[in-house]
Amino acid sequence: MSEFFDALETREPAQREAQLMAALPRHVAHAQKAAPAYAQVLEGVDAGQVTSRAALAKLPVVRKHELHERQRASVPSDPFGGFSALVRGPGMGRVFSSPGPIYEPEGQSRDYWRSARSLYAAGFRPGDLVHNAFSYHMTPGAFIMEAGAHAIGCTVFPAGVGQTEQQLQAMAELRPTAYTGTPSFLRILLEKAEEAGAEVRSLRKALTGGEALPPSLRDWFSARGVDAYQSYATADLGLIAYETSARQGLVIDEGVIVEIVRPGTGDPVAEGEVGEVVVTTLNADYPLVRFGTGDLSALLPGACPTGRTNQRIKGWMGRADQTTKIRGMFVHPGQVAEVTRRFPEVLKARLVVTGEMANDHMTLKVEAASAPQGLADRIGEAIRDVTKLRGEVEVLAPGSLPNDGKVIEDARSYK
Repeated sequence: MSEFFDALETREPAQREAQLMAALPRHVAHAQKAAPAYAQVLEGVDAGQVTSRAALAKLPVVRKHELHERQRASVPSDPFGGFSALVRGPGMGRVFSSPGPIYEPEGQSRDYWRSARSLYAAGFRPGDLVHNAFSYHMTPGAFIMEAGAHAIGCTVFPAGVGQTEQQLQAMAELRPTAYTGTPSFLRILLEKAEEAGAEVRSLRKALTGGEALPPSLRDWFSARGVDAYQSYATADLGLIAYETSARQGLVIDEGVIVEIVRPGTGDPVAEGEVGEVVVTTLNADYPLVRFGTGDLSALLPGACPTGRTNQRIKGWMGRADQTTKIRGMFVHPGQVAEVTRRFPEVLKARLVVTGEMANDHMTLKVEAASAPQGLADRIGEAIRDVTKLRGEVEVLAPGSLPNDGKVIEDARSYK
């Protein structure tokens, strides 16, 4: 049986890029026509000209807070805020609610969320019985994994969350070979099984999500005979990236276009630099274009050693929303970007907030290849203009700031 889910995974990179870019203008045009929100967001955009990543990068980023705001404004007439191309009826199988609340539609296509690819990379095969411990309550997590498992040919036990004793009994009697759910709950199950002497040795593989899977916990699972992998998916986008047996980052899914941008902006960063994950999903039912996940990651160089040729990301590296309250005023990454955009000499910036509560002090540290006389003073004036707050400016040599995606660092003492 093939190691790969399909031939898309091993395409020549140039062929993949050409096919994605050929699909992009049609997708943008469809979003403008079928999703009322995108008719507004992309007003005046000539979809036929969006044929490259550079052209894509010129489009606005839609972030989750905007999705939420549009949904709140249009409920109950349109709970999806104008982003869904589906309407209630035969084409919409389910509606989900994620914290916010944010509502997501589910179409009727097979493996709608595209999770089968990640399950297959984790070793799931036809005939496996999957113990699915994601929640079946309101949110789509369990259904994302179940649809992918069915697409492969697996049988699913809908365990959900909680009721640990009953879950252990089901595992002992049904003898599942695979697990889907959070890594923390899998650990709870295995610890309880050890305490109770329950027989769960049939479990040999797992695909986890919803939380980070650190190497130490993966090794803990491995010591108990479970080969655990991680996937990166969201309720809005479905699968974004997945781990392979190489254990070197996460391979990007074939059905999305991923960009890494500087937090607070839509500007792509260089390969290896940490930034916000922005995704365009080629899903005609829910055609999200440049959707900001709010997650931080970085593109890795080269291809996966398993032979999969798509780009890879490092994995989840924190949150991009670093909005901070300083002296009673909210300052967000977009304002830092607005300041630095005024100065071509500035390559990178980081606003560091120090002091104690009610005695805040902020310093904008900037990297600049050259520092003409008066640069720091002019940047300081721009800080006051944009944020209405005073701050110091420190000019540094290129490469001085950490590569961690932080645009605002809150280093205050809260004791």
